[in-house]
Amino acid sequence: MTFNDIFKSSFLENVTSVSLLDMALALFLAFGLGMFIFFVYKKTFSGVMYSSGFGVTLIALTMITTLVILAVTSNVVLSLGMVGALSIVRFRTAIKEPLDIAFLFWAIAAGIVLAAGMIPLAVFGSAVIGAVLLLFVNKKTYLNPYIVVLSCENYESERRALDFLEKQVKRTVVKSKTAQKGRIELNLEIRMKEENTDFINILSEMEGVTSAVLVSYNGDYMG
Repeated sequence: MTFNDIFKSSFLENVTSVSLLDMALALFLAFGLGMFIFFVYKKTFSGVMYSSGFGVTLIALTMITTLVILAVTSNVVLSLGMVGALSIVRFRTAIKEPLDIAFLFWAIAAGIVLAAGMIPLAVFGSAVIGAVLLLFVNKKTYLNPYIVVLSCENYESERRALDFLEKQVKRTVVKSKTAQKGRIELNLEIRMKEENTDFINILSEMEGVTSAVLVSYNGDYMG
C-alpha cells in the first residue's frame, strides 16, 4: 500500500458510476409512469374516502424505487448492503383496500424494470396493466351491490314493500330481519337495473313503511 492509497477515497469514485443523463432520464420516466399509475388509481377508486396522499405516494414510490435500483445496478457490493439495510425496514400503515396492494406492487415493479434499462417493458407493461384495471374495476356503479334498510309497521306492509322492490330491481337478497312489536326492520342486498333511485322515494311513502334507506355496499359479493 502506497501513501496515495491511504488517501484514496472509494466514496468519490462512485460519483461518476451513474451519469447525469441516465439519472435525469430514469427519474423523468419514473415520474411519468408514476403519474399514469396515479391516474389509473384515481379513476378506479371505489372506496369510502379517497386519499390523495396515497396517490402521491404511488408517484414517489416509483421514483424512489428507480433511484434505489440505479444505485444497486451500478455497484455489486452496494447491492448486498442495500438488501441488508432494507430488510430491517418495517411499515406499520394498514392497507384498507385490497386493490391498493396491487397499485403499490405496480409502482415498485415499474421502478425496478425502468431502472434496469428495460424501458419498453416498463411502458408497455404499465399500459396493459392500466387498461385491465380500468376495464374491470371502473365499471358502472349501478351494477355494484347496494343495501336497502327498510322499516315496516306490520307483516302486510312488509309484503307489499318487498313485492314492489322486487319489481324495481334486478335481484333482492334478505341479509337480516329484526321483528319487534309494531316494527319490522329488514336489511336487503339489491342489484339495481339502472342508476335511477326514485323507487326508494316511492317505497318510503307506501302505507305502513316508516323509512327506507339506500346505502352503497363495498363488501365482498359472491354470485
